[in-house]
Amino acid sequence: MKQHAFPYDDILNMQRPEIVNRKKMPLSDRAAQFAPFAALTGFEGAIHETARLTEVRKELDEDAKRILDEALEFLNHRKDMSITIEITYFLEDEKKEGGKYLTRKDIVKKIDCFSQTIILESNVKIPIGDIVKIEIIKDSTSQL
Repeated sequence: MKQHAFPYDDILNMQRPEIVNRKKMPLSDRAAQFAPFAALTGFEGAIHETARLTEVRKELDEDAKRILDEALEFLNHRKDMSITIEITYFLEDEKKEGGKYLTRKDIVKKIDCFSQTIILESNVKIPIGDIVKIEIIKDSTSQL
């Protein structure tokens, strides 16, 4: 029996066996065999959702509440005018605690006192309790 320096020396330099009746598989298809699979479906999405940051709703001080009330009173008395505002409000997150503050510029369509919402021309409804700041950008009755 022949003694080898390495146990697999006899097969190390052999040629790869060829199958006569089949074509070689392209390298791109061979690589797909080794692609990772999602063993835990939805796990990656859950990690991203947990990592997503939300903001905590801040309480307004008395000064900010007074300024906001004055702006709402101004808008309520000019229902028939086209008034462009920049409004900042808190939007509650649907999936986790907290939310985010959004600012949008739009024209006031209606203030609905019954449902306590401001309806903008883009049909966005903002609850008055979620509003943090209202800035009047353009009032059709004043000269800017």
